[in-house]
Amino acid sequence: MADVLTDLADKLAADTIKAMDALDDDQLYEQVAKVLGASSQTAEEAYLTSIRIRLAERRGRTFLTEHVKAALEARKRGEEIPEALAPGSDNEHL
Repeated sequence: MADVLTDLADKLAADTIKAMDALDDDQLYEQVAKVLGASSQTAEEAYLTSIRIRLAERRGRTFLTEHVKAALEARKRGEEIPEALAPGSDNEHL
């Protein structure tokens, strides 16, 4: 049953993120979570976990893409490749 829960929660999370993008509403997932939570706290928790994982992966992928692009551009210009510094990290201002 856990696989069914995880699969359903993940599909709903993926659909919710698509809707968030289409509607430009980054809080929509919270309303969906409330609807789920009214019926099943377990489903709500699985859904929110999937949302967090998917959004974190998106941020990580965006960071990686931007860093690689900047590094390749620097290499083309014969410059030193910039250090990858995550926004908000402890090493951001070093």
